[in-house]
Amino acid sequence: MTQTTTAGTSLSTKASRVRVLVAVMLFVTVVINYLDRSNLSIAMPAIAGEMDLSKAQQGLLLSAFGWTYAALQIPGGWLVDRVPARVLYPVCLVLWSLATFFMGIVGGFVALIALRLMVGVFEAPAYPINSKIATVWFPERERATTIGFYTSGQFIGLALLTPVLSWLQTMLSWHWIFVTTGLVGILWAVLWYAVYREPRDSRANDAEVELIRSGGGLVDLAREKPERARITRADLAVVLGRRKLWGIYLGQFCLTSTLWFFLTWFPTYLVEYREMDYIKSGFLASLPFVAALVGVLVSGVLSDFLLRRGVSLGAARKGPIIAGLLLSTLMVGASFTDSTALVIVFLSVAFFGNGLASITWSLVSALAPRRLFGLTGGMFNFIGNLSSIATPIVIGLIVTDESFTPGFAYMTVITVAGILSYVFLVGKVERVEERAQRG
Repeated sequence: MTQTTTAGTSLSTKASRVRVLVAVMLFVTVVINYLDRSNLSIAMPAIAGEMDLSKAQQGLLLSAFGWTYAALQIPGGWLVDRVPARVLYPVCLVLWSLATFFMGIVGGFVALIALRLMVGVFEAPAYPINSKIATVWFPERERATTIGFYTSGQFIGLALLTPVLSWLQTMLSWHWIFVTTGLVGILWAVLWYAVYREPRDSRANDAEVELIRSGGGLVDLAREKPERARITRADLAVVLGRRKLWGIYLGQFCLTSTLWFFLTWFPTYLVEYREMDYIKSGFLASLPFVAALVGVLVSGVLSDFLLRRGVSLGAARKGPIIAGLLLSTLMVGASFTDSTALVIVFLSVAFFGNGLASITWSLVSALAPRRLFGLTGGMFNFIGNLSSIATPIVIGLIVTDESFTPGFAYMTVITVAGILSYVFLVGKVERVEERAQRG
């Protein structure tokens, strides 16, 4: 009787809005996360000139982050299932920020590669943590909007801060790009640990917790003890044996290939192939990120709007993704014009499409087996971020000193493959059962 009365009281109370603060915290963390991924691309023309690096060497250095980041997605997902986000996130933030900071202190090609490998190591759990927090803190009908909001942080940060970092490099040196971004990450780690809590341990009232729980949020997930202390063959068989999961894995590889082009080769393309100075290239490089930001914001709001209007979960989630990938194929248009303005238009439309498609983590939330959420997210991010290795290296090998056209052709082919993956492999969007025999 007491439980009924308590529940009735909590439900009649207006729900608090602590989850809005959580969304803002995720947003800021993503801004820092992506600044530390992309700062090397801003500094690369200056580093390449100072160290006399070939295109192949530049591609290797730009890909170094991806080697460890992708390889450690599975262990990172394992950690996410077992270490509280309040502890794991700030530890990772401090460690990758220190590696970033020291990139501005030490010199030499080999040292830069080693430090980028370390950044990849400690950023590996970041997006599985984000996705788990979104699943714990937000009901299903708000989740895509939330994911779209915090994902927009990667584009807002790059759109607003790329010109700032380019100016900092011009006024001081490329070393200060890494020193500054590293210090910001360390400060934010302290704030995260001080503020973040799980729903039932936070300032959220009972009504908000119940709103999240009844809407499909897994508010008690952090309190559930993992059943095993290690990843088993059966666990791997589940996350690797379902057709629809492979659909989102491969689709994510294709989607993030476009992102990694912009995070690695785009500033070099503007400086070396369009002959712009650092200040002008910093400004123009920010415009596609603004377009991607708009795409991200439209994507999450549109997807949740469609879901509330009765559109199926599959159509509401996959529709913006497929439409965005279609727009991304317009990148190839940059190969057929000598106009810098048109190049920026083509690339901005393509990156708008990438932003529109960027709610793919909502499919992880919808499809992942309940007990293996972190492992599924880790596998998703592992396969998706193999593009962080492939894109810089492949482009570095196929472009010439005179033409970037082969790079744009490669990106277009990869994007078409992503569309086919979502259309033919994902199928009906529903949570995968561990004992199911088919995807």
